[in-house]
Amino acid sequence: MSFFIYKLQTMIKKKPLFWSVAKKELKKKDKKLGKIIDSYPKDFLFTKSDPFLTLARSIVGQQISVKAAQSVWDKLISKIGIVSPNQIKKVHSNTLKSAGLSRQKVMYLKNLSYAFINNDLKVNFWNEMSDEQIIEDLIKIKGIGRWTAEMFLIFNLCRADVFPLDDIGMIRGICKIYNHTYPISRKKIIQIGNKWKPYRSVATWYLWRSLDPIPVEY
Repeated sequence: MSFFIYKLQTMIKKKPLFWSVAKKELKKKDKKLGKIIDSYPKDFLFTKSDPFLTLARSIVGQQISVKAAQSVWDKLISKIGIVSPNQIKKVHSNTLKSAGLSRQKVMYLKNLSYAFINNDLKVNFWNEMSDEQIIEDLIKIKGIGRWTAEMFLIFNLCRADVFPLDDIGMIRGICKIYNHTYPISRKKIIQIGNKWKPYRSVATWYLWRSLDPIPVEY
């Protein structure tokens, strides 16, 4: 596959089938969230077809801001070109570090590449598996915790009702639109999120947008 074709494939934006319905339902259930939704009438969550790419971006984005993650990712692309299991495997760790990755994240990316190369994950069955089954499959890989797996469910598989309880951006977004002091209790987060079912992924995406004009992308 040429680099041009690879880049073209990763840039194709596909709107989830449920997106328009989800927006209408959320606006009915939550007027405060509805104001945020109305602020971005043409924007939507879009998926990429490459699961490795999504997981790699999620690892890069762990515990840093959207802006910082994008900067590191851009540097990584400039250093190694295609981000693929074989490419990550063969590139020297120092090259990955020079893109701004910590030693730990370099190790995580290497672990991920080995998992894909060795077929340690049930990639071909994910579309048939539940959210929790996929999370269990992914967290076997050192460096992928529940948050990273949840980002994968949202951004690659476009699952509609993922609610990443430990996501700082999502929590800050809730605090902002409901005028709560950060942080708030897990119980309160769950209580607020319950009214967004079965479209909590969509609600979470708009909460992120309320904090940052740059769309979250993995």
